[in-house]
Amino acid sequence: MKYLFTTLIILSSFVLQSQEQFTLSGYVKDARTGETLIGANIFNTGNPQDGTSSNAYGFYSITLPKGTYKMAFSFLGYQEQFFEITFDKNTSFNVEMSEGITIEEIVVSAQKEERKKNVEGTQMGTISLPVENIKKLPAVFGEVDILKSLQLLPGVMSSGEGNAGFYVRGGGPDQNLVLLDEAVVYNSGHMLGFFSVFNADAIKNTTLIKGGMPANYGSRLSSVLDIQMKEGNLKEYSAEGGIGLVSSRLTLQGPIVKDKTSFIISGRRTYIGDLVQTALKGSSFEGTNYYFYDLNAKINHKFNDKDRLFFSAYFGRDVLKFRQPKRDFYFDLPYGNSTATLRWNHLFSNKLFFNLSAVYNDYKFEFNGGQADFNFRLFSGVKDWNLKLDFDYFAGTHHNIKYGFNYTYHTLTPNTASATNGDVEFNTGFKPKYANEYAFYVMDDIKITQDLAINAGLRYAIFSQLGPYTSKIDATYYGQFEPAITYTGLEPRMSFKMKTSSTSSVKGGITFTNQFLHLVSNSSSTLPTDIWVPSTEVVKPQRGIQYALGYFRNFDKDAYETSVEIYYRDLKNQIDYADDYVNDISKEVEDGFVFGKGRAYGAEFFLKKATGRLNGWIGYTLSRTERSFDRIENGRWYPAVYDRTHDLSVVVNYQLTKKLELGAIFIYGTGKLFTPINGFFFTEQQLNLFYGPRNSERLDAYHRMDISLTYTPKPDSKKKWKGSWNFSLYNTYNRKNPFFINYDINTNFEKGTTTIDGTKITIFPLIPSITYNFKFN
Repeated sequence: MKYLFTTLIILSSFVLQSQEQFTLSGYVKDARTGETLIGANIFNTGNPQDGTSSNAYGFYSITLPKGTYKMAFSFLGYQEQFFEITFDKNTSFNVEMSEGITIEEIVVSAQKEERKKNVEGTQMGTISLPVENIKKLPAVFGEVDILKSLQLLPGVMSSGEGNAGFYVRGGGPDQNLVLLDEAVVYNSGHMLGFFSVFNADAIKNTTLIKGGMPANYGSRLSSVLDIQMKEGNLKEYSAEGGIGLVSSRLTLQGPIVKDKTSFIISGRRTYIGDLVQTALKGSSFEGTNYYFYDLNAKINHKFNDKDRLFFSAYFGRDVLKFRQPKRDFYFDLPYGNSTATLRWNHLFSNKLFFNLSAVYNDYKFEFNGGQADFNFRLFSGVKDWNLKLDFDYFAGTHHNIKYGFNYTYHTLTPNTASATNGDVEFNTGFKPKYANEYAFYVMDDIKITQDLAINAGLRYAIFSQLGPYTSKIDATYYGQFEPAITYTGLEPRMSFKMKTSSTSSVKGGITFTNQFLHLVSNSSSTLPTDIWVPSTEVVKPQRGIQYALGYFRNFDKDAYETSVEIYYRDLKNQIDYADDYVNDISKEVEDGFVFGKGRAYGAEFFLKKATGRLNGWIGYTLSRTERSFDRIENGRWYPAVYDRTHDLSVVVNYQLTKKLELGAIFIYGTGKLFTPINGFFFTEQQLNLFYGPRNSERLDAYHRMDISLTYTPKPDSKKKWKGSWNFSLYNTYNRKNPFFINYDINTNFEKGTTTIDGTKITIFPLIPSITYNFKFN
């Protein structure tokens, strides 16, 4: 593999040596905060094809032949800047950009440059959502939610009413790689998934990749959600937050040493459970409470222009306490994520950027309960130690080469149960499973001509289950760190862009992926009780291939952005529970798995207007998702539980006045699938149910409208304190969307009859909310 890296770099260097060239490099930053800007555009105005973008750390490098050029620097929502620069030597040049909110023409110019990526970028299905735009959307209980905003995009579907979980292009919930500052987030939901764990005030950038996953990402089949936290204001101290009906949040940031070291700390907590404690006092549920909280923190230090150090951390917990003192019954349900990321950026040269990351993440789920002398405890979790080396080589305006290495040590704890009843003790005795996962990758973004560009990459993954472990097949014992079984996977990736005119292009791609960790759920959405399991001698790695093709076009001087994408996915070694599966904590969860194949295909349509007082988008997906298992209905292809034929989202923002902004969302989706009860029978006076074909019936179609109004009393105020009010209505016309069907069994002993009646259960009616948001700087 290292020879491949070397060969690519040598070939790139050989091309560049054909004429005398010099390099301009540096960082692009926000002038007010010192935050680096990701994806800023840098190009030669005389030939815009001679351009590049800043990377995930704000670094850019562009190499041009000797001469003087007018260079442009642009970024969405910032004033475009131009500099006459002579390329007669290698030059370090940092640029600080100012927000252009007071100069509409400049904002439009920067947005226009950003929208050109719709036509000119090689990556398909890659979407960046600015946090400020997300905050304008209506939200349930006033809670701004990044994941719910992503569900409004074509190809991304909600896992249920009000749920922050999501499916991408027919993949399961475990097939999405969710990263927070490079740390994997194994459970991204609070309140059983109704809110995401991401506090929008602490987030800098959100990127979803649902098309061709580039080679620097892996370990999942469907998508990547890459979220970066803010770095902290290097210039001045500031605060922002919000007070809502169910939660409040506060973010503090500022310089420790101005222009050198900064920090940010952000917290959020719900309190609706605390507010009802007085009402519960003396009742049968006295002491019952629920709340969740998040804490984000980050510190960064700039040693010089070549070296920078970052440390970020996240800690979040859901805490459910259920009490029935009169029955002497209780249970506690704490669960949540912890992550920590230490990163070192280093410039080896003005073309070679290096990042070293050490990452820790830990997800824990715990249940403690009991009644009288009986006590029960259930625990499961995932813990990772991860080391990453990433190189970003800006070979020239026609090549951007990335390569690197990734190592992860996994510890996966299955459902470990223990119980006591007086002197009697019970313990499942299940031991954690351990694994090593390695990956090597190389990729190159190649501009072949002005109209044709290719992103080609190769990733090689190795996964080993480690001891201590005793084989279920031949009872062989493997000692600590001894490989019990090893899987490998070669993952070629390729995407292309071919411009058909100055405003349109055709893009396509093929992506091979492997997944070595799996989450199998009995429900239609991810729950904290679901268990992550590794690939073992029993559980094979999931493997997938995605083919995608799209047409992209901008209209009216790039004011309108449109695209049509079609895709087909072929999935191997898919996992589900057998028809006769019974949840038994005394058995390992993998003993109930069955294995099969899957396929997903569809078309996505997208129309976006980003400028003017009226802006927003329309997204529509027509798709099919199917699975086939030999041990389920003899291999019949059936629709997966998250199959949704039609999915439509309409998002509108309208600036009524400087003080008032209106937002609205409309969602329509084909009803959720379920397996119906077809009848029942008795054996030895025991009622037994028999079911129809798996996922053969659907609930009613889902549709909903949300609206919001944001009121900013003093939009032009020069004071340090700035505030705004957000009023929103969730499910404005009170649509009773069925969440599930509850079956009641009614027996009439006098008549000797038994009936089963199904009732559609709805959760969310019309919900009003109000939130006060503020900033101080």
